[in-house]
Amino acid sequence: MKELLYGVAYYDEYMPYERLETDIQMMLEAGINVVRIAESTWSTHEPQNGVFDFTSVNRVLDAMYKSGIHVIVGTPTYAVPTWMVKEHPDVLAVTKNGPGKYGARQIMDITNPAYLFYAERIIRKLMDNVKDHPAIIGYQIDNETKHYDTSGPSVQQKFIKYLKDKFKTPDALNKEFGLAYWSNDVHAWEDMPSVIGTINGSLGAEFSKFQRKLVDDFLAWQVHIVKEYRQEGQFITQNFDFEWRGYSFGVQPNVNHFTASEPFDITGVDIYHPTQEDLTGIEISFGGDVARSTKQQNYFVLETEAQAFSNWTPFPGQLRLQAFSHVASGANMVAYWHWHSIHNSFETYWKGLLSHDLQPNPVYHEAKTIGADFKRLSSKIMNLKKKNKTAILVSNESLTGLSWFKFNQKTELNYNDIVRLIYDELYKLNVEVDMIHPDTKELDQYSLIIVPCLYVAPDSLLERLNQFVEDGGHAIFTFKSGFTNEHIKVRTTPQPGIIEKACGVQYQMFVEPKNVKLAGNPYEVEEADNKVHTWMELLTPTTANILAKYDHPGWGEYAAITGNEYGKGYATYIGCIVSIEIMSSILAQALKRANIWGTEQEMSFPIIIKSGVNDQGNTIKFFFNYSFEEQKIEYPFKESTELLSDKSVHIGDSLTIKPWSFTVLEVN
Repeated sequence: MKELLYGVAYYDEYMPYERLETDIQMMLEAGINVVRIAESTWSTHEPQNGVFDFTSVNRVLDAMYKSGIHVIVGTPTYAVPTWMVKEHPDVLAVTKNGPGKYGARQIMDITNPAYLFYAERIIRKLMDNVKDHPAIIGYQIDNETKHYDTSGPSVQQKFIKYLKDKFKTPDALNKEFGLAYWSNDVHAWEDMPSVIGTINGSLGAEFSKFQRKLVDDFLAWQVHIVKEYRQEGQFITQNFDFEWRGYSFGVQPNVNHFTASEPFDITGVDIYHPTQEDLTGIEISFGGDVARSTKQQNYFVLETEAQAFSNWTPFPGQLRLQAFSHVASGANMVAYWHWHSIHNSFETYWKGLLSHDLQPNPVYHEAKTIGADFKRLSSKIMNLKKKNKTAILVSNESLTGLSWFKFNQKTELNYNDIVRLIYDELYKLNVEVDMIHPDTKELDQYSLIIVPCLYVAPDSLLERLNQFVEDGGHAIFTFKSGFTNEHIKVRTTPQPGIIEKACGVQYQMFVEPKNVKLAGNPYEVEEADNKVHTWMELLTPTTANILAKYDHPGWGEYAAITGNEYGKGYATYIGCIVSIEIMSSILAQALKRANIWGTEQEMSFPIIIKSGVNDQGNTIKFFFNYSFEEQKIEYPFKESTELLSDKSVHIGDSLTIKPWSFTVLEVN
């Protein structure tokens, strides 16, 4: 690709009247150079079993090619047609909530033989139809694929085979998972019950891991089919999503992005985020860092919002700010869900780039400026490469483990809350990060690794983290790290188990804090922010120095936060859940100790700085203003060229960044 992809999802099948040529003309005027099609409309392509009609696909392909707009074709497998369910009711996933009911999308059992038969058939028929079309630059596999909690009898049998392959004997399973508790042990594989109702966290978490593997296998299976047809130079991608809290929030519980992305040429993601006064850019950055880190390369944003909901309709300038924020994190594509607002059905009020009148509007006009700038600046700002010194280790297994064993029964806080507590404060400090996972091998490429709530981890991973510190690395471990092995068996040593070696601290007791704060306010925050909440470990240093103690008449003898020199490195251990203000201070101390603190960290939110090296080997720096207030800064870097205006900028020059705006500089 020679330019940034700027696109939309386009569904000719949803249009209330004929307007394909009008849409294309408006796309060209907006600088749209790619559309995604086909992945949502299986029932149009196969209205009856074995009856195929790709008229809508072909007419869009032909029209787009004539206009010079590229096309990404999706496999239409994530929403099954009615005839399939009528003929094969068992294609609907049986979950812990009972049999599935038809209506919504993504309700099928992705292991069901009938579903897989029809899915392969529609993929092959579609690929046979489109494979030679010159408009196509790539293919998207399925859509936001997950396992949909499929848990029916056939899935349970597959899980038993998985357990047999892994543990060989029921006795080995019983011992590792502690199934003797409440007479749950199994003495013959044929006696293995459905795990839907299990009370054993080890077994339940292993089933979740197995379900995530079903996603890996399903996606790899589709990739294998599409590879038989794709032409040289065409990519295959997928649009992964994140934990959803009304917007993209954290690590996806039902997919391991690092393993599921392996068969794809390019990782794609869907990133939705708060807008208007709530726009911070954090979700854009978080989702981008996850996507980029899966392959350590640039990625696609296959879906993000244009207007969407009434509380997301962007203020003037925010659509541009959002688009360039994606690029600054390493995106080579920004595409909207979707081109037009549809006029009926479930997503009627999830508005597209065009409103329901399908006419130009202020958001569309702003999109035109993005398209023009992307075209003009592509050679400068695409393929940006990053060499980050800081990494956050994320773990699907720990996320699952802590869903079984929560911080306490009264809280809704979960693993992703702690990940975001750390990530958000790094972001506000202008620290760019990679996201690594338990199997990441090259830890020594980082100066600082932050390990949030690594509740579930094999000995080998903890030993590697110890070695990282001993060899000169800096690490921050939070509470609940090192607690259990890979099968959620609690270690029998004092906690935090194996990482005591690097952290120099032990504890045996943990409590729910009430009216607890840090003694002496060591991080010099407001009194209201000096509190500990939800979870605290009563730490006793072995070799560590105490960085903070608890201020409480019952717990005052115990440490709350410690730091330990180990080998050539240094490990910080945070034994409690602290405020965002304290977390920011802890991170700042660690960054300075690891020699990561620099010019960017002297500025902070709402000014956000992102950097990357372009194809010419030059550093590109983005300065974003996520606020209603005009921001003025003294430019701290070498002589540069401001790319939007083509003006020279010198060190010490005053830069003014308007509300919800940005500037892009190429360092000379």
